[in-house]
Amino acid sequence: MGGTMTQLPDIDAIHPAALDLGRRFADAGHELSLVGGPVRDLFLGRPALDLDFTTDATPDQTLGVVAGWADAVWEIGRDFGTIGMRRGDVQLEVTTYRAEAYDAESRKPQVAFGTSLEDDLFRRDFTINAMALRLPGLELVDPHGGVKDLHARVLRTPGAPEDSFSDDPLRMMRAARFASQLDVQVAPEVREAMTDMAERIAIVSAERVRDELIKLICGRRPRQGVDLLVGTGLAAVVLPEVPALQLERDEHHRHKDVYQHSLTVLEQAAELESGPDGPVPAPDFALRFAALMHDVGKPATRRFGADGAVSFRHHEVVGAKLTAKRMRALRFDNDTIRTVSRLVELHMRFYGYGDAGWTDSAVRRYVRDAGECLERLHRLTRADVTSRNRRKVARLSAAYDDLERRIAELSAREELDAVRPELDGQQIMAVLGVPPGPVVGQAYRFLLDLRLDEGELGPEEAERRLRAWAADTL
Repeated sequence: MGGTMTQLPDIDAIHPAALDLGRRFADAGHELSLVGGPVRDLFLGRPALDLDFTTDATPDQTLGVVAGWADAVWEIGRDFGTIGMRRGDVQLEVTTYRAEAYDAESRKPQVAFGTSLEDDLFRRDFTINAMALRLPGLELVDPHGGVKDLHARVLRTPGAPEDSFSDDPLRMMRAARFASQLDVQVAPEVREAMTDMAERIAIVSAERVRDELIKLICGRRPRQGVDLLVGTGLAAVVLPEVPALQLERDEHHRHKDVYQHSLTVLEQAAELESGPDGPVPAPDFALRFAALMHDVGKPATRRFGADGAVSFRHHEVVGAKLTAKRMRALRFDNDTIRTVSRLVELHMRFYGYGDAGWTDSAVRRYVRDAGECLERLHRLTRADVTSRNRRKVARLSAAYDDLERRIAELSAREELDAVRPELDGQQIMAVLGVPPGPVVGQAYRFLLDLRLDEGELGPEEAERRLRAWAADTL
């Protein structure tokens, strides 16, 4: 987890704006406490990017206290008791003490304001987030043993987990997210409640589920988080393609455990991410999610031959479609869907390179088809090698090293990542004397194939080839 557990965090680690705000609330006769994640992160030695506070002041009273102090104020969360603000370079949110619950069939919380800090802490999701620092005096309020649970790396709920998850079923997803982000284990009673109540996650909006899934996949231990989703049955509701990877192995064990393989590829892909200035800065959701989903087409394409051999023909094409469909259901944006599904579709393209060397044309097509995904595809392809056969691993690694070298050499000679025909649409129409229409598209594709197959020819030779093609074709 990192950081040192102390009874109170170092005052120097607390942003000065938090202490200043605490004094303003105290002078106005109100309570204010730093609460939840920021307090947890202080004990872990992690930077608190956003500062969350809770208070006995109403939203109107909070607005009065911060008037003239905050550089900007927003009231988008006012109905939930939250006033957001910016002071210098830091964002702060102040929320009136709350007691909230979900209707059994509702996606939205029913909010009621509470009257005490202790009651507010009891309604929070997990004990490690149910701690507060009273300001400005820095008194630690930890009624449910959050510091102890942090030290033990265990995730528990302040009250009965069934009550907590009934109030907000998304908390079950948050448990898996924290398992990934903080490398904690859920307590046995929490896991049992998650398993018993997994179907309840269906009432939560797709957008909220998606946001938790992104945080889980981008955590330090994504394998741990995914495995918890699958083991409790939550994944069967929100990401059913992943537990479906738990194929029954054939009696001769001629194919590997696809589920465990996918988790290993996820881990290995994360290890291949670059630093902040590299081509794939960590954590990269698209790469990691493609690694998890790359084989989801296998269950639908598994076939047993007469000799008992197993095949998964075209599983990458089927998997790309399944991935895109699931991501649309989870309300991902189109660009992310395109990127992830493209990586899934292309993850098998490399295989065979080492056995039969590719022509320059094939290398160009590989780069063109990958487009902006090329650096991610490099990493996904390498991560997909999980064999225990060291000789096989070394052979595939050497073959991919060679492919990357070929790409670099060709790129040095020509702009591979922007390969286009040497004549554009206007020039094609002028050469052939045709108006806009299907013929222009056919001619364009002919010239693009020519460019990929033979490299740069020059405009004059391209025009000569185009006229010859037109004479034979049109």
